Amino acid sequence: MSSPLQYRGRFAPSPTGPLHFGSLVAAVGSYLEAKHHHGTWLVRMEDLDTPRCVPGAAEDILRTLEVFGLLSDEPVLYQSQCTVAYEGALLKLQAGGAVYPCCCTRKEIADSALHGIEGLVYPGTCRTGIPAGREGRAWRIRTDLRASPFPLPLSPIEFSDTLQGHITQNLEREIGDFVVKRADGLFAYQLAVVVDDADQEITHIVRGADLLASTARQIYLQRLLGLNTPAYMHLPVAVNAAGEKLSKQTLAAPVDTAQPVATLLRVLDFLRQQPPAALADGDVDSVLAWAIQHWDTAKLRGIQALPAPVIS
Repeated sequence: MSSPLQYRGRFAPSPTGPLHFGSLVAAVGSYLEAKHHHGTWLVRMEDLDTPRCVPGAAEDILRTLEVFGLLSDEPVLYQSQCTVAYEGALLKLQAGGAVYPCCCTRKEIADSALHGIEGLVYPGTCRTGIPAGREGRAWRIRTDLRASPFPLPLSPIEFSDTLQGHITQNLEREIGDFVVKRADGLFAYQLAVVVDDADQEITHIVRGADLLASTARQIYLQRLLGLNTPAYMHLPVAVNAAGEKLSKQTLAAPVDTAQPVATLLRVLDFLRQQPPAALADGDVDSVLAWAIQHWDTAKLRGIQALPAPVIS
């Protein structure tokens, strides 16, 4: 079970509401993978998108994790306290000519863009400069960069995911020049998560398969910034009866903390770990101890979504 490298993993929720079953799956999966490899597990609060953050949600999430025995091995990091580091990364990208200011509105982009794998593909309107009389509103990363002046090939991005296999993505064609600093002055998730993972020396990222399409963008930024690329594992996401990912938008119910052992066993069943029935008579610590010892990711290989359990 041990690894020649010190395993450092993390769970990084956004405090936009209480944890639901799908987010608990990601927390438990990342925790078990870290502890199975005798590693360190961290909690990072991705509270950078302040308009979407709900007051008190971060504290509620931490209390919920504690109920399930999921305690961060180091102090919790809050993205809202790391903006200086993000600014430094943006300055480095600017110095290397990898980003440019963009004045386009959402309507302008929608009128001229093609659809890619995750929405509209920015057509590169401002790559050669902002039209006269306009001001840059956001900063976008160039996805048309080739090898020079960067030592590594930048596109297409290829990586091997522990569960989902070999992934290839052409950023310029499938994603387009994506935003790293938004028009409202907030740093974008893609840049922040890359800087945070590097600063926290994260070696392994375990998260839901809904973020699989983001990984190529993050690897691209890692290469531009000269950062190490962690190993990736994307767990199946929990979906409702309509096939929609559990989320605040799909009215996912908060995690049941009144019966933590039963809830934890449902998570393990979802992750196809087949916990023995006798664990239902134990406590959270005994369930986690069994799960750490018997954690087997091979049972999840190639699965990107699974139905969430129906709780009566």
